[in-house]
Amino acid sequence: MHAVEALFERGDPPRELWVQEGRAEVRLNALVEQARRAGTRLLGQPREALDEIAQSGAHQGVIAFCAPLVAQSEEALMLRLNGWPHEAPPLLLILDGVTDVHNLGACLRSADAAGAHGVILPKDKTAPLNATVRKVASGAAESVPVYQVTNLARAMARLKEAGVWLSGTAGEAEASLFEVDLTGPCALVMGAEGKGLRRLTREACDTLIKLPMAGSVSSLNVSVAAGICLYEAVRQRHH
Repeated sequence: MHAVEALFERGDPPRELWVQEGRAEVRLNALVEQARRAGTRLLGQPREALDEIAQSGAHQGVIAFCAPLVAQSEEALMLRLNGWPHEAPPLLLILDGVTDVHNLGACLRSADAAGAHGVILPKDKTAPLNATVRKVASGAAESVPVYQVTNLARAMARLKEAGVWLSGTAGEAEASLFEVDLTGPCALVMGAEGKGLRRLTREACDTLIKLPMAGSVSSLNVSVAAGICLYEAVRQRHH
């Protein structure tokens, strides 16, 4: 529901909305009214029809047919940095090799909640910006700028030239997340679960940091780790 509501809030309504008939239709009254005002075509459908399209029962009674999400380019990112429009310094999240759509969606949601200014992805070896990502992101995929770059190491070098400090997460790092200064222009670089950061990505970072692990597990889910790192930046900036 939140992902669909985000389309209307951003002024980019879907061309067609399927709403599950019956009790779910009553629960979705507010969303249906938004669709009517926006001129979206509305169709009541049995649950089975929605299940078939969604390939699962987790559609919450509504499916939106809309244009695919398109990432912005590296040049768009650099132009934005060169004419930075915000009072707060840039806070970016770089995801290297995150191929699971659920993890990508959850990272976008954390980035939105923390007020990050953008998420940077490589064009290769990354999860697609598909319907599952948008559903898991719960509206964040429409609100957080997503940039896709052809060569991640090169893009990171350009970020450094623009004054952005790059902090990569690695289990073997000596410095803790809580020891690094995240109050200035910065980007947090997260690797894929298990593999971590690729060599060139790791070498492109200004510093490597780790999360203190007091229990028996050796690492955290990438979306959980991203959320912790982003909110440490928020804490430092508010402090």
